[in-house]
Amino acid sequence: MPTLMVIIGSTRPGRAGLPIGEWFAGRVKDHGHFDLRIADLAAVDLPLLADPHHPRLRRYEHQHTWDWSASVESTDAFVIVTPEYNYGYPAPVKNALDHLSQEWAYAPIGFVSYGGVAAGTRAVQQLKQVVTTLRMVPVFESVNIPFHTSLIADGAFNATPALGDAATAMLDEIARVSGAMRTLRGGSA
Repeated sequence: MPTLMVIIGSTRPGRAGLPIGEWFAGRVKDHGHFDLRIADLAAVDLPLLADPHHPRLRRYEHQHTWDWSASVESTDAFVIVTPEYNYGYPAPVKNALDHLSQEWAYAPIGFVSYGGVAAGTRAVQQLKQVVTTLRMVPVFESVNIPFHTSLIADGAFNATPALGDAATAMLDEIARVSGAMRTLRGGSA
């Protein structure tokens, strides 16, 4: 079964990303086509670009970078759960992506975004520029959550049926693309 890493991108105290990420992780489990991994960037706690060499050289000097590298390289597909901050995505997401280079290549990626009226879609548009440079393959389907605070109560995210349908559609597409990309990622055909 292919692995899918859900990356929770917000690290702020009281963040909405944690309950939204937990909800989406539950959708991945229910989908049944992936071995789920969760990378909460608040827990991963990567310092800001601490390695002196360009990531494409893979000459990491810090154990945290080697650990992140191994985790990403052994994963088949990714979903980033991201808020939109000032028309963009948060710095911990950029830092997590920029810590590595080759490890991301040829992996499908989807996005769960949240925010106000734009539902985090402007952050996703910026992220697509970055992930395609890393040779990742963004899928068309996505989960975009407008006015997300109205769907969180007592620390839990209460998704609408439409958001659940969007999650299923995105996971179906990631499953298709991950199968097609497996040889390029280094797996067996």
